[in-house]
Amino acid sequence: MYRHLLTRRWLALALAVLVLAVLCVRLGLWQFQRLDERRASNAIVEHNLAAEPVGVTRLTAVDGSVPAAEQWRPVTATGRYDTAELLLVRYQTNAGRSGVDVVVPLVTEDGTAVLVDRGFLESPGRTPDADEVPAAPAGEVTVTGWLRADSAAGFSATQPSDGTVRAVSATALAGSSTHPLLAGWVQAREESPAPGTPLSGPELPETDSGPHFFYGLQWFFFALLALVGYLWFAYDEAHPRSGRTRAGGRERRIPVPADP
Repeated sequence: MYRHLLTRRWLALALAVLVLAVLCVRLGLWQFQRLDERRASNAIVEHNLAAEPVGVTRLTAVDGSVPAAEQWRPVTATGRYDTAELLLVRYQTNAGRSGVDVVVPLVTEDGTAVLVDRGFLESPGRTPDADEVPAAPAGEVTVTGWLRADSAAGFSATQPSDGTVRAVSATALAGSSTHPLLAGWVQAREESPAPGTPLSGPELPETDSGPHFFYGLQWFFFALLALVGYLWFAYDEAHPRSGRTRAGGRERRIPVPADP
């Protein structure tokens, strides 16, 4: 009855279904792995956000790097803004608005500098000129904010072009800055003294689980669907339907029209 499963066509179909099911299962497991990674990352972020601020030089250094475990740690830095090296980060959004982030090196007492993202400036449809950016506080400034790691974006995104970049990386900017730059950058949440015209503050990172759980279930469902579909077609091939249907619980023959 099921000898047709040993034919070349059905063996090829069985192999294709098996490969598809295995692929779907692997993709489902990958989504659950990403879910575990996201939960671990969220736990680090939530722990760091609740920590007390520390001096930025305790967590990063020139020619160093910011470990993933230190992302979003509250830090403080004191120095003077070098607005001559102001950068605008293009293609940013904040609360559904389009604009730029304003990044300025804060030069500390020992001459090293840390990049500070002072905030968001709404500018839909275009990149503003530097003289349109609200002025930073003059003189000595103390910045409190969150430590962020350098972007892993490519050269074209992190190298300045007409005073703008698409991503922030102190490592990438080290060659163009006149100051030794600490690795990473600070997402400012407070400046003291406060600026005359404040920029929009940063948005906190999302710490939900994302769609990975449901994506994983979907891939497992697709694997099951492939296997069940194969078994159904195999059964249907082994039990061909006659020209009969059932109506009202009794068999009824479907009349076949006679040839004219």
